[in-house]
Amino acid sequence: MPEDNETSGHNTPLYTLHGMWCTSCALAVEGALTRLPGVIDASVHYPTATVWVKGAREAVDLTELAPVVKRLGYRLTELEAVDDAHERLEQESRYLTLRLLVGAVFGMWTMLASLLIYVGALPSASIEQVVAWISGAFALPVVVYSGLPFYRAGWRTLLAKRPGMDVLVSLGAIGAVSVSIGLLWRGSAEVYFDTAVMLIVLLLVGRLVETLCRQRGLKALDALALPDAAISAWQKGGWVLLPVNDVVAGTRVKLAPGELVTLDGILDAPGWIDTASLTGESLPRHFNVGQKVYAGCRYLGTTPLVIQVTAGVGKRRLDRLRHEMRRYQAQKGELQKLADRFAAWLSPLALVLSLVTLLGTLLVGLGWEDALVRALSVLVVACPCAVGLAVPLASLAGSGQAMQQGIALRDPAALEILARIRSVALDKTGTLTTGCHAVLHWQARGGMDEHMLQHKLTSAVAGSEHPLAQALARWSGGQDQQSFQPSIEDIDEFPGEGRRVRLVNGECLMIGSAGWLTRQQVDVPSQAEEATLAFASQVMLADDSGWLATFYLTDQPVDGAELSVKHLLASGYLVAMISGDRQGAVSWLGERVGLVREACYAQRSPEAKARLLRGLPSPTLFVGDGLNDTLSLAAADAGIAPLSASEAAREGASAQLMTPGIGGVVKLLNIAKRTRRVMEQNLVFSALYNTLALGVVVVMAIPPLIAVLAMAISSLSVTLNAARFAWSEPEQ
Repeated sequence: MPEDNETSGHNTPLYTLHGMWCTSCALAVEGALTRLPGVIDASVHYPTATVWVKGAREAVDLTELAPVVKRLGYRLTELEAVDDAHERLEQESRYLTLRLLVGAVFGMWTMLASLLIYVGALPSASIEQVVAWISGAFALPVVVYSGLPFYRAGWRTLLAKRPGMDVLVSLGAIGAVSVSIGLLWRGSAEVYFDTAVMLIVLLLVGRLVETLCRQRGLKALDALALPDAAISAWQKGGWVLLPVNDVVAGTRVKLAPGELVTLDGILDAPGWIDTASLTGESLPRHFNVGQKVYAGCRYLGTTPLVIQVTAGVGKRRLDRLRHEMRRYQAQKGELQKLADRFAAWLSPLALVLSLVTLLGTLLVGLGWEDALVRALSVLVVACPCAVGLAVPLASLAGSGQAMQQGIALRDPAALEILARIRSVALDKTGTLTTGCHAVLHWQARGGMDEHMLQHKLTSAVAGSEHPLAQALARWSGGQDQQSFQPSIEDIDEFPGEGRRVRLVNGECLMIGSAGWLTRQQVDVPSQAEEATLAFASQVMLADDSGWLATFYLTDQPVDGAELSVKHLLASGYLVAMISGDRQGAVSWLGERVGLVREACYAQRSPEAKARLLRGLPSPTLFVGDGLNDTLSLAAADAGIAPLSASEAAREGASAQLMTPGIGGVVKLLNIAKRTRRVMEQNLVFSALYNTLALGVVVVMAIPPLIAVLAMAISSLSVTLNAARFAWSEPEQ
């Protein structure tokens, strides 16, 4: 069911549109919806088949919109589940593959027959005539069967008064076949069946690749889904295993140590919870009885934990994040709207020029055959093949440059947006930092030997799964202690506070917070560094003689973070850090990497991160690595995932860094700017071609074959320019 968000008294539901064939279909439906009374805005996102509508409640209701869409030949339904979307795209892939196979098999013989005629390889005109008829026979299945989706889409967009490229393709293919049949009927072997076949087959290849890319795009939503594993639930006086989908609100469920929380709920007992996936906090949190935990977190305790479910599958916070991600995807950015406006007038202009040529040639006394050939030439020339190649080829070259720099682009089209980025927002934990704590500073009791301190610390933290304990264990193992094995008799854990370790030799060690040690009757000295190191996590160690040492630990910045941030600032970008971690740690890191305090935002939930991001000057870039960052990656105009990113972040990002640190962000932005320059050059080349070619074809007779060759030359020019960029040395 679509969830209605009320914004200024208006509803903004999401629906699924079935039957789309291309972006022209999306524009046609979008235009029809925006013309309806009571509808303020509508956006049809072709890659995800999602419709976002804004308007009065009655006007945007499904019962009002569905009949309008149905008259255009499409079907509007409630927002489909992600699994259903996968199945729909699988069907589309099979549908396209079958038509492409038919086009390739029959089209191959059409192209071979046409080639024999063009090169004059046949011994007589009568044999050329026979081969020309054979060429048409093999072209018939391609034009009739493989080309059917183009004709259907073209007709629907005409009904919606928003003709797109499918209208041009349909007229070009049908026109080429009609003119060829007329020429054959008059005894000429100069046919254009190959033109129709090439148009259909090449465009089918493009549509199939596009569909496969759309399937990959759904993986970002898959990554937000939790496994449908069985969960231990209290039923009829005992614990039984139930499918997670069958567990309803109010049920008590039991979590094993280290188990993933799959349902939102309230704790029946205190426990350590790793919330990094949802909040970005660098340290686990200790939750008390009655506190709420969310699906996607992980229980880190040592004994089973019981929670009372407050939200089942479909109503969890993670499910709401997933829905919000689809909402962000459905709304178009300014660049996409500009491209849509360009496509809206390009096809009608080509149709008008072709019609004017047809009428003009008839008025000056030319016959119908010559007039149709000229009109067909105009259609072929007006088809913006070079324009279509200008951007993808430059994107491909830019993708190659990025790969050489250790950056994998999941969406080459994102280079267009990256070239115009104004704001760069960075996550903290795992992006600007290593995600792993280290000892920044320590202070010990007078006369304590560092080597002995490390021996004691190794015993105190042995076997602990707490991240800070593991960081201390790494520090204490910095010297050669291979011969030292801690002999532990007993361990008492105090979750959220500390632990007491009794050694075999009778010695007692305590490690934990200052407050806990004080309650254990340990005289804790005042620390002079405490004020200046307030951003760090403080851990104290004590033995039988009292306080022994204090350790300050922080999540350290990645190598090159300061240099990269300063480079971004010097390049004119607005740079901000948005984190779910506490203010002290965020402010300290911001100062370390060169950000002013006002640009460091702490304790932000995933939803707040996305809202804040959308308030920055656009286009925006977000760099994040966790599950909690997926919503921001969707809300941003472009997203980048660091090397250590989670699967959810990788699937939701436009690019992934294959080397440690964030230096790749700077490199990618530079590559994007160079790519955009090549795009602009290619567009100038193709625009000059269209202007000159149309001028020539209108005033003089140009056979369709020459028009095809002219298109090839134009396409070659943009191809060579893109190749020049691809072969150039990457800028460091």
